[in-house]
Amino acid sequence: MNLDLTPEQKLLQGEITRFARTELNAGARERDRDQEFPRDLWAKCGEMRLQGLPVPEEYGGGGLDALGTAIALEALGYGCEDGGLVFAICAHLLACVVPIWKHGTEEQRRRWLPRLCDGSLIAVNGMTEPDSGSDAFAMSTRARRDGDVWVINGAKTFSSNGPIADLALVYAVTNPDKGFGGITAFIVEKGADGFRAGQKFEKMGLRSCPIGELVLEDARVGDDAILGGVDAGATVFSQSMDWERACLGATHVGTMQRLLEGAVKQARTRKSGGQPIGKNQAVSHKIADMKVRLEASRLLTYQAAWRLEQTRAAAMDASIAKLHVSDSLVASAHDAVQIMGGYGFLVEQGVERTLRDAVASTIYSGTNEMQKSIIARWLGL
Repeated sequence: MNLDLTPEQKLLQGEITRFARTELNAGARERDRDQEFPRDLWAKCGEMRLQGLPVPEEYGGGGLDALGTAIALEALGYGCEDGGLVFAICAHLLACVVPIWKHGTEEQRRRWLPRLCDGSLIAVNGMTEPDSGSDAFAMSTRARRDGDVWVINGAKTFSSNGPIADLALVYAVTNPDKGFGGITAFIVEKGADGFRAGQKFEKMGLRSCPIGELVLEDARVGDDAILGGVDAGATVFSQSMDWERACLGATHVGTMQRLLEGAVKQARTRKSGGQPIGKNQAVSHKIADMKVRLEASRLLTYQAAWRLEQTRAAAMDASIAKLHVSDSLVASAHDAVQIMGGYGFLVEQGVERTLRDAVASTIYSGTNEMQKSIIARWLGL
C-alpha cells in the first residue's frame, strides 16, 4: 500500500478543509448548546457530495475508492469543528448510503442514491434496540409476510439522525430459527403506515446530530423495500460496519490533527515562569504522545480503508482501527484540555466540546469492548 497521497487526493483534501473552515464552523458552539441540526449546512455538504463520497458518479456520488473516502473524511474532521454535523454525515453515509449502493437493486439505487448523495434526503440506521445493545443480532423487531407486503413490528433506539430522517434502513427478524442468518434489511420511508420517529434524546456530545427512537407498529412495506434479499441482513449490516469502523475513524484522525496543532501553538505561546510551557517536560511529553497517537491512528485507518476493497474480509482491520483511533481521540482530547489549562475548560475555546464529542467514539459502531472480542475471534480465541 502506497501511503503517499496522489496530487488528486491532496487537492481534494485541501478543497474539503477549506470548505469546512469557511462554511461549517460559524455557530458551532451555539448549535451544540441548543442541540440544533443545521439543515442548511447539510445541504451545502450535499453540494460537495460529502454524503455520497464513494458512490459511483452515475448515481450522484463522488466516485472515490475507500481510501479516498477516508482521506476526504479526514479533511472534513480536520476542518469542521462541529462534531455533531460530521457524525451525522458519517452515520448517513456509512451505515445507510453505502449499504444501498453495495446491496441495492438497480431500481433502488436509481431511486434513492441521487437524493441521498446530494443531501436532499437524510437517512438513519435502525439496528440497535433497548434490550439488545452490543449484541445487535439479538433483536426483537419482527417482520412477517402478509400477502404481498411485509408487516414490521418493533422499536429501535440510539438512532442517529432518527428525529430528522426521511429514510430508515431497518433490520428485522424474518426467520427466527436461523439466528443472525434470519435477519432482513428493509428501506422504510418517512410517512409509511405504522412507522414514526419516537422519543428524541438529550446527550453529552455530538449534540447537533439528533438521536432518538424509531417505532414500527404494523409498518407495511413491499418486496421492493428489501435490501440485499430476504435473510441477508447480517451480510448487509456487517459490511456497513466495516466501512463505518474504518472510515468514521478518519474523521477522528482529522480532529486529532487539529487538536495537536492547537496544543503545539498553546505550548509555544503560553508562558509560565518566564518560558513557554512547552519547555516543561510534563507538557512536551503530552504533545509527543498526541503525535504518536495521531500517526498510528492514521496508518491504521488508511490500512483498514485500503483493505475494504482489496480483501473479502476487512473486519479485523476495521475493528483494530476503530479500537485504537477512538481510544486515541479521547486521550488526545483530554490532553488538549490539560495543556490549555483553565482555558481548555471554557466553552468559548471549543476544546471541551471536542472532548465531550470524543467520548461517544468508544461506544458507537460497536463498543470498544466488542471490538476486542471481534479481534480475539479472528485470532481463533
